[in-house]
Amino acid sequence: MRHGKKVNHLSRKKGHRRSLLSNMACSLIEHKSISTTLAKAKALRVYVEPLLTKSKTDSTHSRRTVFSYLQNKDVVSELFRDVAPKIATRNGGYTRIIRTGYRLGDNAEMCMIELVDFNEVYTKEDSKKTTRRSRRGGKKSGETTSNAEAPAVEAATEEAPAAEAATEEAPAAEAATEEAPAAEAATEEAPAAEAATEEAPAAEATEEAQETKASEATDAPEEKKDDENPKKEDK
Repeated sequence: MRHGKKVNHLSRKKGHRRSLLSNMACSLIEHKSISTTLAKAKALRVYVEPLLTKSKTDSTHSRRTVFSYLQNKDVVSELFRDVAPKIATRNGGYTRIIRTGYRLGDNAEMCMIELVDFNEVYTKEDSKKTTRRSRRGGKKSGETTSNAEAPAVEAATEEAPAAEAATEEAPAAEAATEEAPAAEAATEEAPAAEAATEEAPAAEATEEAQETKASEATDAPEEKKDDENPKKEDK
């Protein structure tokens, strides 16, 4: 009987199971996230996390110990060069298992296992989260803030027509400014018209004077002729 034995044999013998976990650990370190069954992911977590802890101390002994499990030089180099600095401040719990449903065919429960520090989406959310404690009457304060915001919105809506009216008055003011020079020009033309009306009688007076002179000039020769005629008669 298997009482108290918590090791999942995964329906494989020791050699096959060790090779399976070694290859899955190499894939996880290389790709930072893999998809597998839930049973294999739980067995892999127990297998790979001690190796990640060992990689925090970069020494020849640690590298040889990790290599004895992984049997891949490139993966060991990547583990000590890229992964170890990111997990240096984490005290365990380097992996995360996310269940993704059931596999078609045998209905096996599937999941995704990943390295926690290489998931940018979850790390950003965790950094943004802040602890916030609510007190009694918090809803009332929220209501008061909403009530305070309502008049501000109404004032903004009232200011909008005022701004439109101001924009409408602006062209009217421009038209008024354009009409002002026209009125000044009209006022300047008025004295000119008066001067023209004053010049008109002067022109008439000059014409009358010229006519009188012409008439006098014509009358003078006739008088001379009349004077000469009596003299001839006397002779």
